[in-house]
Amino acid sequence: MWCYRGGSISAEPRINDRIRVPEVRLVGPSGEQVGIVPLAKALELAQEYDLDLVEVAATARPPVCKLMDYGKFKYESAMKAREARKNQAHTVIKEMKLRPKIDPHDYDTKKGHVVRFLKQGDKVKITIMFRGREQSRPELGYRLLQRLASDVEELGFVESSPKQDGRNMIMVLGPHKKKTEAMAEAREAQAARKAERQGLAHPEESVEDETVAEAPAAEAVAEEHPAEA
Repeated sequence: MWCYRGGSISAEPRINDRIRVPEVRLVGPSGEQVGIVPLAKALELAQEYDLDLVEVAATARPPVCKLMDYGKFKYESAMKAREARKNQAHTVIKEMKLRPKIDPHDYDTKKGHVVRFLKQGDKVKITIMFRGREQSRPELGYRLLQRLASDVEELGFVESSPKQDGRNMIMVLGPHKKKTEAMAEAREAQAARKAERQGLAHPEESVEDETVAEAPAAEAVAEEHPAEA
């Protein structure tokens, strides 16, 4: 009886001497169709081109193999995957907690955080925490949530209306901008700031150049009018 004893199954394709079939359907370095050739002939061509013979379709009959630089192929694939992960948009839910009788200064601070989250393309879960006798005044939390939603309506909308959850009241705000749009705008702003910093550095260099250029002229004047002995 066959039994699997563990260990990882490699997802990488077979290359060169690891390929164990009598013949393969060969694809050239530029994607041209060479045709069905014996495995020995395919390996010989790989050596002539100084490339690898890579099995790209193992389930085909016969398997499809391609001549390529496998090390370069793996590196480029890893870079593409890394760039794709970098640009991938993940929906994030931030949370902001407030009290029903929040101080005006604290409210402005909390609202600033909510604005920042919405600009980044993230959702924001607003939680009003009631304590003691505050639980008998849910309208205080409801009005506060309505006020906050109104203050940030240019950046977000009420995705989930206020609702009571035990001692808390919860509302969810969704951003008008998609996460990908917010990320693109952030990258553009960063590039603009970098270009501005580089531009400010050039005027100083030009002033130094002008100062150096004026020095020979001053020496010439001194030679024309030597000091009297």
